[in-house]
Amino acid sequence: MVIAIVALGAALAGFVQGLSGFAFGLVAWAVWAWALDPALAGPLVVFGSLVGQAMAIPQLRLNSLPFALPFVVGGLLGVPLGIWLLPMLDARLFKGGLGVLLVVWCPLMLFANKLPQISFGGRMADALAGGIGGVMGGIGGLTGPVPTLWCTLRGWDRHQARGVFQVFNLVMHATTFAGYLITGAVTAEAGRLFLVVVPAMLLPALLGARLYSHVSDAQFRRLVLGLLTVSGLTLLTNLL
Repeated sequence: MVIAIVALGAALAGFVQGLSGFAFGLVAWAVWAWALDPALAGPLVVFGSLVGQAMAIPQLRLNSLPFALPFVVGGLLGVPLGIWLLPMLDARLFKGGLGVLLVVWCPLMLFANKLPQISFGGRMADALAGGIGGVMGGIGGLTGPVPTLWCTLRGWDRHQARGVFQVFNLVMHATTFAGYLITGAVTAEAGRLFLVVVPAMLLPALLGARLYSHVSDAQFRRLVLGLLTVSGLTLLTNLL
C-alpha cells in the first residue's frame, strides 16, 4: 500500500514539475501526507524534487543565471536555518500559515485583469525571497512557493521565470538533501523508497516537459498561480 501511494505521488508530482518547473514537493505532499510520516516524506520530497530538477538541466537557459544568483545566495543562507529550526517549529502552524498565504493571495492575482508587477527592491529583494524559500526548504522541502510567486510578481516571461526557479530549486534541493544526509534524516526505509520514486516519476516528468513548449506566457502564469492556490488548499486540508 505504501509503495503504491509513493508511486502515485511521485508520478503526479513528476508530471507537474516537468510542466511547470516547480511544485514537485507541493504535489507530492498532497498525496504522501495522508499515509507517510513527515519525517519520512520530507527526504522523499527533497529527493524527488532534486531528481526532477536534475532532469531539466539540459533545458536551463544560461541567460537566467544572473537573475537566479541573488535567489541562490539568499537560499543558501536560509536552508541551514530551516534545518536548524525544524525541531523547534510546529509543523501544523508552518503549513497552515503557508496555506493561508497561498489561498488568499494567489486567487487575487489569478483573477485580476492585470497582474501587479513589482520593480522595487532589486537584488536584495530577490535574495530575501530566496532566503525565505531556503528556510522553507530546510523545514519541509518547500523551496518553490515564495520564489515562484516573487518571479511572477516581477512580471518576467515564462522562460526567464522558469529558468530562475529551476536554478534556485536545483541548488536548494541539493543543499537540503546534503543537510538531511549529514543530520541522519535519510533512513534505510527512505533509501528503499527512493527506488520507487525515480521510475515512477521519470515518464510523467518527460511528458510534462514536452507539453511545456505548447503553453503561452499567459497560460503559464495562470498555471503557476492555479497550482499555488491548489497547493494552499491542500496544505490547509491536511490540517483537518
